[in-house]
Amino acid sequence: MAAPLTAEAQPAGKVPRVGVLSGGSRSDPVPRGVDAVQQGLRELGYVEGQSIAIEYRWAEWKHERLPNLAAELVRLEVDVIVATIAVAVQAAKHATKTIPIVMVANDPVAAGFVASVARPGGNITGLSMMTPEVVAKQLGLIREVVPKISRVAVLGNPANPGNAPQLRAAETAARVLGMRLQPLDARGPSEIDRAFAAMTRERAGAFLVLLDPMLAGQRERIADLAAKSHLPAMYALKQYVEIGGLMAYGADIFDLFRRTATYVDRILKGAKPADLPIEQPTKYELVINLKTAKALGLTIPPSLLARADQVIE
Repeated sequence: MAAPLTAEAQPAGKVPRVGVLSGGSRSDPVPRGVDAVQQGLRELGYVEGQSIAIEYRWAEWKHERLPNLAAELVRLEVDVIVATIAVAVQAAKHATKTIPIVMVANDPVAAGFVASVARPGGNITGLSMMTPEVVAKQLGLIREVVPKISRVAVLGNPANPGNAPQLRAAETAARVLGMRLQPLDARGPSEIDRAFAAMTRERAGAFLVLLDPMLAGQRERIADLAAKSHLPAMYALKQYVEIGGLMAYGADIFDLFRRTATYVDRILKGAKPADLPIEQPTKYELVINLKTAKALGLTIPPSLLARADQVIE
C-alpha cells in the first residue's frame, strides 16, 4: 500500500516514461505549461523520478528543431508524449502513429489533429485552448471599450497551425459586428515591426493578437509598440496585460495544462487516445490594465470592470 503510485497498465516494476515536447524555453513563464503538467501529475500522486520519469525536450523558440526533438522521444520509446503547442503536436504527429499524444492546441479539429471532439480517432487527444466563441468575445470586448471602432488589425503567425482557425473565427465575428479586419502576419520577431507599421498606415483603430507562442515570447515588444502606436489591444493571455497591454480575454492556460495530467494518467492505465474526447476550456479570464487605458485616453465602462477577473491599476 505504501509503494509509489504507478499506472495499473504498466508491467510490475516498470516506471512509466512521459515525453514533454515544448516549443519554448524552460526559463520562459508563458504559458508555464510544463509547470502545470508537473503540478497535475503531483496532484494525481505521481512522484517525478520515482513513480514516473519525464523526458523534457525544449525547442527554445526554434520550431524547426521540433521534428528532431519529437523523433528523439520516439526513439526513447516513451509511453506518452505531451505536446504543449500546435507546432509541437504537428511534429509529434509526424514522428509517430502509435505512441499516444496528449495535446493542448487551438481548435484541433480544424488543425487536422483529430477527427472530431467526441471521438478523436488515431493516437492524439487532449484539450482545445481556443474556440470560435472566444475570438468573437474578444472582438466584442474591443467594441465595448472603443464603441465607434470600424477597423481592427489582427496579428497572427501563419506558421502556427492554430492561426488559420482563429483568423476564420475573427472574420466571422467581424461580419456580425460590422467591423473590417486587417490580417497581418508575423512568422518571426523580425516581422513584428513591419506589422505595426502597416497598422498605422492603414489607420487601424485597435488590434487583436492571436494566441501564438512566438508572439507570446515577444509580448514586451508588442506591448511597447502598442503604446508607441497609441493603439488599444486585445490579447489572449493575461501576461501581456501584466506588462502593460490593455486587456486580455482567454482560457486559463495553466488550468488547461494541469488537466493534461488526467489524460496522461488514464492512458498509462490503459485508455486509448482515440476514445478520450477532447475537452474544452472551463475557466476563462478577463484582465484589464487601467493604467494603460488612461494612457490611451480610454474610459473602461463600469459594467466591463465589474466583469473583470483582475484589474491592474
